Amino acid sequence: MSRYRRARFWPPSKQMMNNKELPGLYIHTPFCKTKCPYCDFYSIIDHTAMDRFVGTLKQEAVLYKKTFRRFDSLYFGGGTPSLIEEKGLAEIFTALRTQFTFSPDTEITIEMNPDDVTAEKLESYRKLGVNRISLGVQSLNDKELAFLKRRHTAEGAKKALDLIKEHGFKNIGIDLMNGLPGQTEKHWMSMLEEALSFGPAHISCYQLTIGSKTVFGKMLQEGKLKMPSEQKQRKIFLSTSRFLQERGFIHYEVSNFARGKKYRSRHNLKYWRHIPYLGLGPAAHSFHNDRRWWNVRSVEQYCAALNKNDKPIEGDEKLSPEQLELERLFLGFRNLEGINTKDTLGKPSYEAALKRLITLKYVEVCSGKIIPTVKGYLIADRLPLMLSS
Repeated sequence: MSRYRRARFWPPSKQMMNNKELPGLYIHTPFCKTKCPYCDFYSIIDHTAMDRFVGTLKQEAVLYKKTFRRFDSLYFGGGTPSLIEEKGLAEIFTALRTQFTFSPDTEITIEMNPDDVTAEKLESYRKLGVNRISLGVQSLNDKELAFLKRRHTAEGAKKALDLIKEHGFKNIGIDLMNGLPGQTEKHWMSMLEEALSFGPAHISCYQLTIGSKTVFGKMLQEGKLKMPSEQKQRKIFLSTSRFLQERGFIHYEVSNFARGKKYRSRHNLKYWRHIPYLGLGPAAHSFHNDRRWWNVRSVEQYCAALNKNDKPIEGDEKLSPEQLELERLFLGFRNLEGINTKDTLGKPSYEAALKRLITLKYVEVCSGKIIPTVKGYLIADRLPLMLSS
């Protein structure tokens, strides 16, 4: 967050990090069968180091057992965690439960690709304690899936959802992607309706974002990819929010919807609330005691460091009170919990700026909180700057 150091903000509170809630544990699985052209997360398609990764991941957990003692969320992300064989995953669970303590109600999530969903895997997940499945559907249209280079079909995604339900998983999240070239609002809304027929507890609606170093990023620079206009994307965003809220979902974060508070992603909420978290695996990030650090983006370097009993850290930063305050504002304006009005006291032009944001219907003030509206979500990253101007 160093790029925000010159911004002018009101005096920060003495304690920025939220230590009242238990931290979360994230496991980054760096393996995929294929690389999606829009993805800029670290992953590789060479699986020869899979067994070494499992072994060194267990070693990394040992190095943090005195820093992080108890968690209430465990999230396997990637990459594609569902590529890990049942035996390897069981080894990871055993190691984590040996080194750390987990609360009885821990939310345990694993991301899955529809192609990897089998009865055997789901049964093994249940035995390991997994209670939440996040399925990377992205689209229920075969043409869109082909464009995104996904390895499953629309029919495959539907069968996967049915199988997950059959095995008793009630906390199911579906990831969908909008803002694709040629995608119409009518088609998108129809796809949302079909997704709801499977009874998901959580839906993530991500707008296709193009990273400069991705395949799509290069295509965009070369003029081979034409993205929808900002006006069209805005319209789809607002229609999506209205559609899902009318069907009982809470639009609790810019891209995330839950069928009630209990189905909000506990893992994601920790990031947005500035709650400490530990990330294990290549490229994983961690946050604790006002410090953020991140691991090397290389399986080879990751394994080599841990074989020497060294932490595979690539870099870190100690966040100043001003940086923590600014981050908290940026994160707070991205979700329905907003920010406390007391956090803005002392800013000379606070009242005028807040009044203007309320008039523009970007925020609302309720029970001592400044909460972004759906319209405010559209400019969430700009709201802190507007409030401080």
